[in-house]
Amino acid sequence: MTDPTAPMTDANLLGEPRLVVEPGAAARVAAVAGPVLQGMGYRLVRIRITGEAGCTVQIMAERPDGSMQIEDCEAVSKALSPVLDVADPIDRAYRLEISSPGIDRPLVRRSDFERSHGHLAKIEMAVAHEGRKRFRGTLQGVAGDCVKLHRDDVGEGEDADVLLTMEDIAEAKLVLTDELIAESMRRGKAAERELKRNLGLEPPAPAHAAQHTKTSAPKHKKPAPKNTKQHRLAGIRARRGETDPDRGD
Repeated sequence: MTDPTAPMTDANLLGEPRLVVEPGAAARVAAVAGPVLQGMGYRLVRIRITGEAGCTVQIMAERPDGSMQIEDCEAVSKALSPVLDVADPIDRAYRLEISSPGIDRPLVRRSDFERSHGHLAKIEMAVAHEGRKRFRGTLQGVAGDCVKLHRDDVGEGEDADVLLTMEDIAEAKLVLTDELIAESMRRGKAAERELKRNLGLEPPAPAHAAQHTKTSAPKHKKPAPKNTKQHRLAGIRARRGETDPDRGD
């Protein structure tokens, strides 16, 4: 039996099932896209079909660590397009759009709720919890098969802390806050550095941080001047045949 409290590896995260899934045509697209994404090292986050530009099929995907760069989106689009053309899960023409989950991302897996501990979220239940379907509050992790939420929309006589069964959640997503934006930026920079390290593309040191070794040219003594009063008197004495009194005979 798997210990739900044990930290998950990338392999575990890659194969982790979604708890929040789509119905109808979106479910058919997910059945085709999910295995392809997993084979490429990505996880399916969500499928959304809208009437934008006639019909748009949006596929949200990510790496197990939650990152998703532009290059990743391009690679996924190139791999998925021919597969979806053959499977034909949509009965009309559509535009395929691959994207990252975004900062205010949907929460569809257990690890999403664990990773988002301390952030504000909105949750809509498919099955009402104590007569209520919509909740908003700070995520407090998970307990067993439930999400712990500290509500900020508490009514009179209601408990602020609730346990919501994950399998009964219809939709959950993070609320955009300054704290969430700051954490997303930190994660993005860390992922970029890791990618560059893996590719051997370490950035050059900034100019102001360059190390310089100072080498000094050997110093030479400046020759003594030859036109002093002493030299002039010595010259006059030499012409007269006199002896330098300071040197003796």
